[in-house]
Amino acid sequence: MQAFEYASPKSLKEATALLGASWADAQVLAGGTDIISLMKEDIESPKRVVNIKDIKELGGIGKNGGGIRIGATVTIEDLMTNAAVRSEFPSLTEAAHGIASQQIRNMGTIGGDLCQRPRCWYFRDGHGLLGMREGKSLIPDGENRYHAIFPAGDAYFVSASSFGPALIALGARVKLVSGTGSREVEVEKFFLAPTNAAEREIDLKPNEILTEILIPAQRGAKNATYEVRHREAIDWPLATASVALGPKPKIVLGHVGPTPYVATSAANMIAGKKITDDLAEQAGAAAVADAKPLSQNAYKVQLAKVAVKRALLAAGGKA
Repeated sequence: MQAFEYASPKSLKEATALLGASWADAQVLAGGTDIISLMKEDIESPKRVVNIKDIKELGGIGKNGGGIRIGATVTIEDLMTNAAVRSEFPSLTEAAHGIASQQIRNMGTIGGDLCQRPRCWYFRDGHGLLGMREGKSLIPDGENRYHAIFPAGDAYFVSASSFGPALIALGARVKLVSGTGSREVEVEKFFLAPTNAAEREIDLKPNEILTEILIPAQRGAKNATYEVRHREAIDWPLATASVALGPKPKIVLGHVGPTPYVATSAANMIAGKKITDDLAEQAGAAAVADAKPLSQNAYKVQLAKVAVKRALLAAGGKA
């Protein structure tokens, strides 16, 4: 790990003033479960690390109009045990339960989950975000059993976020603040598929901090998340599905593409219908109809299909 300057501001204004124009100038530390390992591996080498854990305005879970506001530094444990979240947004609670490490639950934050870098071993081994060598991606002909079945261009990594799919299904937005202002972005548009190694996989600028997540009122809409993992331990899912029912249902797959995959045709199939075993099965098949698996990850197609079916049955009270 290279030497760096450390700052621990007490206000959001102080924190944004400490950021820079590039990721090499400064990066944010919250739970530290990702950035520390990236710095140890020399994937990230910021000149300054800005600790935001002591900024009170970035914490807390509370009502926001008819919906709910979740501060970016809320830990996974606090999210998982919050009564309002458990009652209204079981899809988030289920996603949190999938993070089996108690240490990560206690330290990791929801904002950090959305901003974490991909777990792709080509990226982590220094081959860049797209895993390139001599202008060609190493992934299609290499070890790709955990990579995308919905690739985007040369982006074969999968989004590592546990909460992204559920938040997209719930129609959530994130607030991003810099020293010159703020903006709100739909979580669905927050995740990006980069076209070159210089681009990031999220719509966050180096001088911005993700401060909160805003979830609109669901008006009783049922929601659920179902994950398929290789083992119930410290591991990332192989495939997930988050669903939100209602007049305009949404089905979102996770860990199958560089961004959470919104299965629009599958959602249209269930609109206005009662969830049955047969309908859930058909929606699962529709959700993966456009999958383009690589040489070693075709198994993910079946896993994603099953995840959609079981998430729908859980949301529809059929589990």
